Amino acid sequence: MNFVSIDVETANADMSSICQIGIAKYIDGELVDQWESLIDPEDYFDAINVDIHGINKKHVIGKPKLPGVIKVLQAYLDNSICVSHTHFDRVSLHQAFKKYSIGPFEISWLDSAKVVRRVWPEFSRKGYGLSNVCKKIGYEFEHHNALEDAKAAGYILLTAISESGTNLEYWLTRVKQPINPQNSSVGRFIRREGNPEGALFGDVVVFTGYLEMPRKDAANLAATIGFEVAAGVTRKTTVLIVGNQDYSKLAGEDKSNKHRKAEQLILKGQKIRIITESDFVELVNQA
Repeated sequence: MNFVSIDVETANADMSSICQIGIAKYIDGELVDQWESLIDPEDYFDAINVDIHGINKKHVIGKPKLPGVIKVLQAYLDNSICVSHTHFDRVSLHQAFKKYSIGPFEISWLDSAKVVRRVWPEFSRKGYGLSNVCKKIGYEFEHHNALEDAKAAGYILLTAISESGTNLEYWLTRVKQPINPQNSSVGRFIRREGNPEGALFGDVVVFTGYLEMPRKDAANLAATIGFEVAAGVTRKTTVLIVGNQDYSKLAGEDKSNKHRKAEQLILKGQKIRIITESDFVELVNQA
């Protein structure tokens, strides 16, 4: 049972702004190696992100940029089975590689959140975030530290495999199938109510700002990958998608009411991820 697990932290809403990477390597189901590095994202640090992971501009002074660790990443990731909890980390890596014109590695990706939703019925629709699942299985870790999160994802997968009496190869195929094969809604379009079989079912998304695609099309795409699409930011919101803008010029100013409200809720402890339209499109493509 050989695989690696990965997690990244980002400096701001741009998913390519990776500022920390953590990787854990498992051989025969045992943790045998681990690697972590702070990364200079060559981008600004948003206060919201800093509040989540504690990494700021001072921490990355003199640290390598992503191309400077590419050989290390290749050694761990190329021709591997790579686990991430939800595919935000996968998309971040993809966007960062594109930013630096780095060719993709040959990776078989496995979303441990999809595994969780198929193993434990109470997580099939909601609550399958890293912290909640770790509480259930009794695994303690320092959330939002990339290496700690990567090891947590690996432990979750191993626990799920053990409790389900299956193996790694089984899950590489099973996650592509309906959560409940006897009651599948795959192929059934549910407008603005998240498709229960979608990778992001349980998340509530809100759009703000100017979008390049028609808002209706964006909402429909979001629903197909599991998002419940809401009109305004509330205590149920988990993702805010903003129209493509130059964040380096905004520097925290001229944000929409929805954007500011989301940030206020984040400061109060609510978990909301703020991403760009281009990153949303990549989420759809990778789902």
